[in-house]
Amino acid sequence: MAKKPNILFFGIDSLRSDHMSLYGYERLTTPHIDKYIKEGGVFFENMFSPSIPTTPGYASMLTGLDCFGTDCVALRHEGGLLESIRTLPEILRESGYTSTNIGFAGNSAGRGFDKYIKYGDWEPEKAENMNQVAIPELERLAGQDKPWLLFMRHMDPHSPYYAKKPFDRIFYADDEFDKNNKSLKPVYSFKPFRDYFLTWFPEGCTDSEYIDAQYDGAVAYMDACINQILEKLRHLGLEDDTIVVFTSDHGETLNEHDCYYDHHSTYDNVLSVPLAFRYEKFPYVGSIADFCQVKDIVPTLLSLCEIESDIDFDGRHLTKFFSGQEIRQESEFYFTEATWMRKHGWRTPEWKLIVALEPDFHFKPPVELYNLIADPEENNNIADQEPQVVEFLKKRMEDHIKKREKETGRPNPMYTNLNWSGHGGPFKSSQEAYDTLHIGDPQTAKKLQAKLEEMGVEE
Repeated sequence: MAKKPNILFFGIDSLRSDHMSLYGYERLTTPHIDKYIKEGGVFFENMFSPSIPTTPGYASMLTGLDCFGTDCVALRHEGGLLESIRTLPEILRESGYTSTNIGFAGNSAGRGFDKYIKYGDWEPEKAENMNQVAIPELERLAGQDKPWLLFMRHMDPHSPYYAKKPFDRIFYADDEFDKNNKSLKPVYSFKPFRDYFLTWFPEGCTDSEYIDAQYDGAVAYMDACINQILEKLRHLGLEDDTIVVFTSDHGETLNEHDCYYDHHSTYDNVLSVPLAFRYEKFPYVGSIADFCQVKDIVPTLLSLCEIESDIDFDGRHLTKFFSGQEIRQESEFYFTEATWMRKHGWRTPEWKLIVALEPDFHFKPPVELYNLIADPEENNNIADQEPQVVEFLKKRMEDHIKKREKETGRPNPMYTNLNWSGHGGPFKSSQEAYDTLHIGDPQTAKKLQAKLEEMGVEE
């Protein structure tokens, strides 16, 4: 029997698709990934990770299940994944695979790998730190007889953004310390996160466009380092026998929606992520416009590996697309967030409904509605002007919740994860949430804050 294909899985953290040149972004942030996929791969134009943030995103990515199937919606997920669930490495092991996970030890969503490797994922030069352990591991796996899964969690698009020279300035040529620039003033004024920002923003930085450019520079730096891994794969003679996957657990908010350099909220800049495959046996090369979700990845990989499973996946097999066949559409979906806010909603190609399950620390309205055709950046909340649309979408969402609760035999995890914040039960007001939630080092930040006050940024 022929050996099964290997799987080289780039499970990148916080990578939004609209900041990849592969997806048409004006800045050339991913030239190596672009070339690699466009020469012999496929990518999906409308890919979403609907359960924010990391833990539920990766849980769905590695199980083929939605949040009802994983029972996981919170970053601070209490306990492990359900014992009844089998993760991708556990399923592959039954077919003779070995598996290695780099950068995701200790998180319940990454259960089941044979080997876990740590690297400097929170330090500067994140992608080079990854290469220092990933390339030797790839060489080791190449020397074994069994097929393998190598999963890598790159952290470069995750704050803090460490864009190594010259990547720190390839998308920025202005003065980030201009005293007349006040664009970071609201960011520095946001008490829950300000101490964190002050520990990694350049001391005295005033320009939000500079911080935005650091995100793009970090992605470009990561792209260059990823090319080293792809070159090693080719040099080892494994390219024809390996499925290469690029995706992310969620996107990222830059200086948008008042959410500031993180990945909470459920706007499309956080929900929209890349999905790209390359495998030499693909009969089809190009882009695919269908809507898909991270839950589709596992069933698709198993189909490509010709592995039968008795699991009733929530995701779809996308392999029919690779031969130009049609597949069942799933253009509207339920989404959730339980990281810094607890919200859920319903998205169609035209409409986005966001409903708060408790007050949030940004003092946003409890119901938001956006027309994605007229307002794709979701800047104009029209919930009050379109009450009938709100009720229609709420009904669609509530019917879906009831259906999935009945199918899984469990209540919606968004209703049961009341300690999602780590501070007890639901917040009673936005002010309570604002005063309670916090990240960063106040002592270090206090010293850095003094320079901003001298420059007048704190006025």
